[in-house]
This record gives sequence, structure tokens and C-alpha cells, in this order.
Amino acid sequence: MDLEALKSSAEARPLVERIESLVTSPVSLMEVCGTHTVAISRFGLRSLLPGRLRLLSGPGCPVCVTPVVEIDRSIKAARTDGVILTTFGDMMRVPGSASTLEREKAEGADVRILYSALESLDIAAENPGSEVVFVGVGFETTSPTVAATVLEAERRGVTNFSVLPFFKTVPGALDLLASVPGRPLDGFICPGHVSTIIGSDAYMPVARDHNLPCVVVGFEALDILAGIVMLLKQVQGIRDRGERARVETQYSRAVTPGGNRAAAELLARVFEPCDAEWRGIGTIDGSGYRFAAGFRSYDARERIELTVEPSPPATGCICGEIMLGAKLPPDCALFGSRCTPRDPVGPCMVSTEGSCAAFYKYERGEQA
Repeated sequence: MDLEALKSSAEARPLVERIESLVTSPVSLMEVCGTHTVAISRFGLRSLLPGRLRLLSGPGCPVCVTPVVEIDRSIKAARTDGVILTTFGDMMRVPGSASTLEREKAEGADVRILYSALESLDIAAENPGSEVVFVGVGFETTSPTVAATVLEAERRGVTNFSVLPFFKTVPGALDLLASVPGRPLDGFICPGHVSTIIGSDAYMPVARDHNLPCVVVGFEALDILAGIVMLLKQVQGIRDRGERARVETQYSRAVTPGGNRAAAELLARVFEPCDAEWRGIGTIDGSGYRFAAGFRSYDARERIELTVEPSPPATGCICGEIMLGAKLPPDCALFGSRCTPRDPVGPCMVSTEGSCAAFYKYERGEQA
């Protein structure tokens, strides 16, 4: 459904009218999922909704929040003799301090794009003399599949497979975003895919501690509009009647309060929480995963020397401010000129789920 279809849709019209009636003063809502970021731009929702409603993109793209030092560590692994590096395609063009995995592959490194972490085990079986290293990037939707891959490697007796564990978790990021002083934020559009794993109850501390409404929302245009209505009703209740924020689920066809227990058990068996650095944001306590004691031999950093020096971010890149909701992509001086999807400076322009890439593809002309 495109913008014109939305404007004439009998289902969308009452939702838009309800939103207009609820936004009597400025409201800022943040989506924390890259799929929502793309959907909001693709459906043209910013131009459809009242100007007093500000839709902000948070750090919902796992590729975008992977820091430079971890990209550099992946590049160093790719340059190591006897290593086959495996990764998802979005990681190939993310800039490190001086190179990308795409450039390393062009210069002879054995870097292979996969659609599933499990494919790494077949590659390891076919190349017993090589160390197959999988770049583990993603939120709670990806990390259980890597945990399952590690357990399968253990079952098969595959000893030449390891992982660079760069995983991030969403609730800790929400807590940080809600804690930023002086930044108006009235509610979260919570991620659908992640919530199928962790459940909607995972957001209760954010709603309780910061009095910020949280609504888990699906990815169709009508889902997002309905989720915004649910959030705005809570915002109105908080402002006008002093009510307390709640966690609600619009995406009830896929998300339950407790989430996926089997996936949670996989994660708890193979990984344990740790502090993690987020590109452009900093370290967030307890927002990452590292291997639990019985599985640390699968950490590639235990097998290969991968120490790298920290490096400063690219000059002029404001991806961090964009992912914190402080600015929109067009606020960056590099956007659309020095930084484009063909020649990206920052990670938000690389990934298909990055806010800059989505804005460039769907909203650039409108802003101009």
C-alpha cells in the first residue's frame, strides 16, 4: 500500500483522523526497529500525519550500531591466513576505520555471504584445514539462531567453527534512550520481530520506570497507524489525567507477553549478558551477549589474535545523533552529497534497515 492508496483507504482514513484529533500539542514517538524505519519512510507516513507528531528513528538497525572497532576486528579476521569469514550481506559495506569487508574480499580475502549461520558449518566441514569465523551481528531475533548453530556444531563435532559475538539486546537501549535528559520523548513503537522472542513483558521496566508508553506494533501501514493511535491515547491519559504508562501489543497475532520460551532457553544456555558498545552511542550496561562459560571455545577471539586499536568516527558523520533521535538524516551535512548508498560514510546509509538509507530512498525528494 503506497501513500496514495493510504490516503484513499477506507481503513486508514479513520485512523489518520483519530491521530489528528489526539495530537493537540507536539508529540515525539520513536520506533526502535529497522523494519519499522523502512516502513514509515516507504508508506510516506510522515507526510500523511500531522506535523505536530514527530516520528523518530532509534538504534533499531543492528548493522548500524556495530562499532568501528568490531568492524575492524572482522576485517583483521578476514586478513588472517587460514580463515574463511562468513557474514550476512549487510555487513559487507559497513565502513571500518580504513576498509570494508567488501574491499577485503575484492583484494583476495575469503569472505562469504550467507543467509543462515548454519551454512557456516557446511563450509567448515568442506574446509577442515581452515577456521570458519561467523560474524555474529543482530538483536534477539538473530542471536538464538547462532546459539542453535553453536549447539549443532557441538553435536556434529565441528571444531573449526567460531563466532565473533557482536550481538545487542533491545531493552537496555530503550532504557538509555528514555534516560537522555532534556530530550522530549513520549513513547516507543516497539519492535515486532524482536518481541516475538523476548515478549512484550520485556518492556515493562521502561514503561514503569520512565512513565513512557510502549506499544508493540506490526509492520503494515495499518498496523503502524493503529499502534500510533494506541500510543497517543496513552500520551493523552498521562498528560491530561496523570495516568501511568503501560505496555500494549498491537501485533498480537505474533507477539505474546512471555515471548518464545524455546529461544530464550537457547540463549540462556549458550550466552550470558554483558556490557556492549553501540556505534555512535557508547557502552550500554548489560546490552550484549558473550559466550557462557561452557561455550567460550567458540569465541573467535579466543582462537585468533584480533586485537585492534580504537579509532575515531568519520568526520562529520552524525549517525549517533540520528540513532538517539536527536536529529533526522537530512540534518547531516553529508547526507545525499558526500554520503550516499553507493558511497556511504556512516552505517545508517549502508544497511537496508538504516534510517539514512530509508530516508534517501523514499523521502529525499519530499524533503528537498
